[in-house]
Amino acid sequence: MNSKIFIAVVAAIAVVGSFGMFLAMMSTSSSPPTPYIVPPNAFDDTLPISVEGSQELKKFSSYEELKNYLQTTQIAQDQYYRDFGPGHFREGESVALDRTVSPVPWNSGEEMPSPAAEPSSDGVKTGSSPPGYSTTNVQVKNVDEPDFIKNDDKYAYIVSGDKLTIIEAYPAESAKIVLKVGLDIPQGQSLQNIFLNKDRLVIFYQSFQEADYIPEYGFAPSKIYSNLTHIVVMDVSDKQNAKILKDYSVNGYYHNARMIGNIVYLISIAEVNHYQPILPLIREDAKIIANPDVFYFDNPEQYYNFNTVTALDIFEDKLNSETFMMGGAGTIYMSEDNLYITYQKNLPYRYYQVQEKNRFFNAIVPVLPSQTQQKIKEITSDSSLNESQKWNQVSDLLQNTYNTMPQSEKSKLFEKIQSAINEYELKIQQESLKTVIHKIALNSGQLKYFAKGEVPGRLLNQFSMDESGNRFRIATTSEYYGHRTILHNNVYVLDENLSRVGALEQIAKDENIYSARFMGDRLYLVTFQRVDPFFVIDLSTDTPKILGELKIPGFSQYLHPYDENHVIGIGRDTKENQWGGVQTEGVKIALFDVTDVSKPSSVDVEIIGKQGTDSEVLSDHKAMLFDKQKGILSIPISNYDYNPQPYVDGRYVEPKTWRGFYVFGVDSSGFTLKGKIEHSNSTGYEYYGYGSRSFYIDDTLYTVSSNLMKMNAISDLHEINQLKFRDDGKLVQYID
Repeated sequence: MNSKIFIAVVAAIAVVGSFGMFLAMMSTSSSPPTPYIVPPNAFDDTLPISVEGSQELKKFSSYEELKNYLQTTQIAQDQYYRDFGPGHFREGESVALDRTVSPVPWNSGEEMPSPAAEPSSDGVKTGSSPPGYSTTNVQVKNVDEPDFIKNDDKYAYIVSGDKLTIIEAYPAESAKIVLKVGLDIPQGQSLQNIFLNKDRLVIFYQSFQEADYIPEYGFAPSKIYSNLTHIVVMDVSDKQNAKILKDYSVNGYYHNARMIGNIVYLISIAEVNHYQPILPLIREDAKIIANPDVFYFDNPEQYYNFNTVTALDIFEDKLNSETFMMGGAGTIYMSEDNLYITYQKNLPYRYYQVQEKNRFFNAIVPVLPSQTQQKIKEITSDSSLNESQKWNQVSDLLQNTYNTMPQSEKSKLFEKIQSAINEYELKIQQESLKTVIHKIALNSGQLKYFAKGEVPGRLLNQFSMDESGNRFRIATTSEYYGHRTILHNNVYVLDENLSRVGALEQIAKDENIYSARFMGDRLYLVTFQRVDPFFVIDLSTDTPKILGELKIPGFSQYLHPYDENHVIGIGRDTKENQWGGVQTEGVKIALFDVTDVSKPSSVDVEIIGKQGTDSEVLSDHKAMLFDKQKGILSIPISNYDYNPQPYVDGRYVEPKTWRGFYVFGVDSSGFTLKGKIEHSNSTGYEYYGYGSRSFYIDDTLYTVSSNLMKMNAISDLHEINQLKFRDDGKLVQYID
């Protein structure tokens, strides 16, 4: 076969996968793009993955050390993309990068005083400080989560836009707004979330820092902007004269927060500029009060972020903060002792560079004729040849091998090579698609990095994680694509150092995790494809095992404990459509009985609405109110008329959307609809603000939407009062 025929064959193969592209590159390039190095295990059957480094946690001793480290990794990565990433960089072009100066001198090793924690309540107040009241629905007892509304036994605090509204909610008959003030925040920004602790209110919002800088070797000043996350501590002991005590800011955007006792923990994220990084700083008003130490790992990542964890005692005004340069923080989980930060693994640039070589030697070469394999081994072992010469000889050998083959034999070989590549790349995905877990010990506000670990797959949400004693449990979904798709779910048990000590893999093949809930020594897991498998998994030992499962139509997207033998599931109903597929329907509430773990059963199911019905609980657990003692469950519902009659007497009529709350009585035998509380029932667009929440004080149920608070008796839901708290057209007092 002449060279033209060979090139034509290669072009035909290119459509079936990356091997065609690989061969085309070999046939048109006289020298390799990078030095050719044969891996030590070039002809082994094992899969070489060596990108971990020592994983030793290190601390930068100076700003220059950090800057040099980043520039070194960036230069190497830029070179890789010039060689392997057509379209990203071309020789002679420069990369446009923001260049900024370090805001303050480095001051490594300086520590701020550490706060002391106080015991926290369990989230439901009864008896000791009547009247009893509910608080935010959280995942972990004694670990509060931020929300746009908080309440105590008398007042409710709501943030929306730039406004804080304080409502004297109890008694309901005389409920009134006692304060509505605006905070002077940047235009377009909103007050995001709040914590309430006795007479302290903590508010988070974002702003931007503006600075002048001159680019390297330039002369004209330019502007650069970076995100700041503010922690505002207010004294609300005098409700009508709330005062700002502290306004702290941290470089980076708000990611998440928790509160344990008197200590608020904030996680903020700032992107890293490799050439002139802006270090995260802590400011009080405009004054810099701390520059956190910056920690890193010795294995370069493809994308870096400064993940800053700040611990603030809101009563003692003590603050501690550390920055970890790693991938951007994703889902977090916090116990009373530890913070776990997770994200999907980003492999460094060098991994892909090595992978192409490994793929050739571990997937392609073993399929070639044995004589060709032997000659490749001889060439790569010849110490008299440099790397470029070796590669040229290998390329010529491959072309000669293909040119001497009959067409049918060559086609079969290419099919075998493509199949080997497919299997190899599937193994690569299984090794690389992982969730990274970082563990930071809290120790009453004294932050200390503890361990790093990895598990295969991806997380659904925070409820996929749990800490029990010195064990960390995590549920993931593994999904790999290629010539075939692999989908299954896993449960892993890690020790205190985040080393894997137990696993249960390949649960519910071809299905995704839709909800998870750890309760003591059990995990309740819901997966879905056409029906809802509800799994009960034993975690009493380091070897997880499935105790039982239940298959029913629909699926649960949120699981909540009722008691040790019953679990509430909230999700969607489903039915088979006319084409044989699965169609989602209304919101489904189910009560599962797990008394007999080998045979879990469905005690009761309630279906709300049809297609077009939705609930915020499906995406935000804080929207649900459940109290076992009062036997009440309240969830927000929006019901869009999915099959309206659009024309009446020739006129178009917009479909209505009902928004409000469904309130159920709950006991171990199931649900009883107590009633519906309507907040709006209108057509067309309606601003609906942050969301909807329920809480109770004493025997009154409070339901809150964007502009309305309704107060109903828990006993029979008769309306006691209602209050609008937005857009009254009056002047808004701004705090100085």
